[in-house]
Amino acid sequence: MEKMSLKLIKNDAWLEPYRSAIEGRYNYVLEKERSLTNQGKISLSEMASGYLYFGLHKLPKGKGWVFREWAPNATAIYLIGTFNGWKKTETFRLKALPGGVWEICLKEDSLHHGDLFKLWVEWNGGAGERIPAWIRRVVQDENSKIFSAQVWNPQHPYKFKIHKFKPKTSPLLIYECHVGMASEEERIGTYNEFRKNVLPRVVADGYNAIQIMAIQEHPYYGSFGYHVSSFFAASSRFGTPDELKQLIDEAHRLGLAVIMDIVHSHAVKNEVEGLGRFDGSYNLYFHGNNRREHPAWDSLCFDYGKNEVLHFLLSNCKFWLEEYKFDGFRFDGVTSMLYYSHGLGEAFCSYEDYYNGNQDGDAIAYLTLANKLIHEVNPSAITIAEEVSGMPGLAAKIEDGGYGFDYRMAMNIPDYWIKMIKEKKDEEWKPSSIWWETTNRRAEEKTISYAESHDQALVGDKTIIFRLIDANMYWHMQKDDHDFMVERGMALHKMIRLVTASTMNGGYLNFMGNEFGHPEWIDFPREGNGWSYKYARRQWSLVDNHDLKYHFLGDFDKEMLHVLKSVRNFPRTKLEKVWDNDGDQVLAYRRSKLLFVFNFNPTQSFTDYGLLVPPGKYKVILNTDSSEFGGFGLSDDSVCHFTQYDELYKSAKKEWLKLYIPARTAMVLEREDE
Repeated sequence: MEKMSLKLIKNDAWLEPYRSAIEGRYNYVLEKERSLTNQGKISLSEMASGYLYFGLHKLPKGKGWVFREWAPNATAIYLIGTFNGWKKTETFRLKALPGGVWEICLKEDSLHHGDLFKLWVEWNGGAGERIPAWIRRVVQDENSKIFSAQVWNPQHPYKFKIHKFKPKTSPLLIYECHVGMASEEERIGTYNEFRKNVLPRVVADGYNAIQIMAIQEHPYYGSFGYHVSSFFAASSRFGTPDELKQLIDEAHRLGLAVIMDIVHSHAVKNEVEGLGRFDGSYNLYFHGNNRREHPAWDSLCFDYGKNEVLHFLLSNCKFWLEEYKFDGFRFDGVTSMLYYSHGLGEAFCSYEDYYNGNQDGDAIAYLTLANKLIHEVNPSAITIAEEVSGMPGLAAKIEDGGYGFDYRMAMNIPDYWIKMIKEKKDEEWKPSSIWWETTNRRAEEKTISYAESHDQALVGDKTIIFRLIDANMYWHMQKDDHDFMVERGMALHKMIRLVTASTMNGGYLNFMGNEFGHPEWIDFPREGNGWSYKYARRQWSLVDNHDLKYHFLGDFDKEMLHVLKSVRNFPRTKLEKVWDNDGDQVLAYRRSKLLFVFNFNPTQSFTDYGLLVPPGKYKVILNTDSSEFGGFGLSDDSVCHFTQYDELYKSAKKEWLKLYIPARTAMVLEREDE
């Protein structure tokens, strides 16, 4: 075979020893694509249209209904439901087709909108009820708590008003959210409430994308949507499919991209609601051996080596793009997919750890083909990998030897902030360390920077604000109440977010409510808390009440995003360190016309602190210590700052900028055009 020259290897000499592994993966992806597309006779997109064939479909011109399912181990399948008293009858018996496919054609009056149904599947040695794998609507009975498929064929289905939408991605500012917990009341929120009440907040705060969790149907609400049972069904807890479509359409009207948190890394173990033993076999969609169960998640692992499984998952990606007009996906649990060990107990200290035979080539091929498919369906789509190991090439182009994600989550950053807050005294916060952690990434891969996501807010963990202020939040968040813990916590909350967001090279993410320091944790209803919704909601009244201090943090977040968006193509601008001094705890860096200056020192303020910068006039446009953001207002930000000439730095075209930098504050200065 002719020697390749993949750019991934050419850009990183340290990858040269692993050339054969990288090229082998690349060739395997090409081989798998040929296998799926009939040797290239059809496109990936044409192949990934299983949802148009399988499942329940209303035929045009009064020709009735057709239902199809893949269940090669079944010996007989029946539709049972409200239309036949939940009894198996010959009228609703499916016919076996080649390839393990089952089909039934029904007259138009056999089924009606709203009918509930399931499959009765029989196999050698057993039988049981099943929810169809490709079904688009699943509902739960309020009394019995039993899930059933539902015929969804409204007389007036929702019609999208916006058919083409192109996300704003420079920068990509993501508001991670959960529809169910977006209500202030102690209950499950709805798609309609989210559309009316939350979307306007997101737009007003300056974000340009939402990333919605828990869309795919899941039996247990407390799983946060991560134990999926029905991959093609939008969760009915929050409303109807049409209401979700209306939410997405309204988001697009407001200029918001809508990213879906998609779970293809594992599936719920439930057999009646999920795919666990769909046709009686253990290995229809999942591994049938010791790789079947995920050792840490109490779930089942897909067998990505089977073309039928790839067809199912790739069709799922296309379905959400086409049917609901999502603008892309954040793929959950990518680390778990990449490695046979699921990344558990792995240190990932060297490149050898990425190419030591622990990697699942089939899963890697799936992820690569998923990215190719998604961008084939929608070239403007956004794909993000939640991946912790640092696998090289994850967010590099496929043709360069990468896996094709647009972004990877910078998961090291929130872990770093937790470690700093928990283990380091304020006087031990070193700017050199902060700079390294927020900028340490592969040059060819874009990342999503974030200080905290939903992961850091879950029960058992703590949000940044709660780690910093803790119980004092309950007693000292009134506007005129001066408390050291609160004032320190608010100051660091703003500084942490500013340094994280302003060093991005792709996008920035925040979880719903964390921008204003939402108190406490997230804890979904469960037996251990008396099935309470108290901590599975967002208390918007806190940020709306200007007698409390939460709005200061919300106002700062809004202004911070405004500043970042003021620079064209901000993530692509050169990030240049101006100064760091661990003794002083001062960090400064430039991006385009903006100068970012941080003093992490908890006690020492600096007067006439000199920084070498391009000559000119500088104006403070954002200050964490401003009184409008709950600070002390120690600086007069109306004063313009002029650089001072120094002959020593003439050739470097730099001059001294002398600033007053109060302790535990940060500021952004803008250099005015000459």
